[in-house]
Amino acid sequence: MVASSIYSYRVPGGADTGRGDHRTGEINPADTMLKAIAFDLWETLITDTPDLSRRQERLRLTRMEEILRGRGHGAIADRIEHAYRALWSRCQDLYWSADVDIPCRRHIEHFLEELQLAPASFDEPVLAELEHAYAGAALEILPAVVAGAPQALSEIKSRGFGVGLISNTGRTPGSVLRAILDALGMSASIDVMVFSNEHGQCKPRPSIFEELRRGLGVRYDEMVFVGDNLYADVHGAQRCGMRAVHFQPPVRGTAVAPHIEHGLEIVPDARVTALADLLPALERLQDEA
Repeated sequence: MVASSIYSYRVPGGADTGRGDHRTGEINPADTMLKAIAFDLWETLITDTPDLSRRQERLRLTRMEEILRGRGHGAIADRIEHAYRALWSRCQDLYWSADVDIPCRRHIEHFLEELQLAPASFDEPVLAELEHAYAGAALEILPAVVAGAPQALSEIKSRGFGVGLISNTGRTPGSVLRAILDALGMSASIDVMVFSNEHGQCKPRPSIFEELRRGLGVRYDEMVFVGDNLYADVHGAQRCGMRAVHFQPPVRGTAVAPHIEHGLEIVPDARVTALADLLPALERLQDEA
């Protein structure tokens, strides 16, 4: 349980010192500069271990193969795994490397193209089946929760702060990630969720942070963003005018973005190695403001 607090103290007579009420310790975001905390998702709140990733992949491939066999495409079964991996490279080259994202259905179309099958030759129910098999594996084989994530979210939410989330989605789209967060007991603590496959652009693009800011109804200088990726999370947030906390967990899973040679010197406003240390770090940022 996170035990620290962020206070907004008032001195007798109503003058605001910006340090809070030392008598009650109550948070009132309306009296502070800091009104909302936003989070990255993968490797910040949830993670996939190598074993979980392998099981999710096997479930996707098995179900997609069954669907294609049932439609008379059994001859391509030995090429499905290659097409699945080629799909990832294709999305990286065409979209994600430019910080652009696409709907999940476009993944399925590219997957079929890698198998030298024309997407237009499949009717809508079959395309929907393939999309469900591809997108839903992580809901059946749930990711692991990063230590302290539910407690940190709940504590921040209970103190009256807005809580937001931005995720670059990869294979699992926002519709499924919402259900995953609900299944893991975290969705009730998050006010606004923005997913790249729905927005059309990825972090660190300013537009995806802007969608979150509008949803939370705060200014950038009233927000802090927390994430594990120095470029996408910290740089992306800071260039919009937010402060940013770099989360550096001792162990990371498989959902780590490819390294980008950006040539930037990125200095986070704070660093934590455990989410249990987040609120004390936020408190220090508030005191420095």
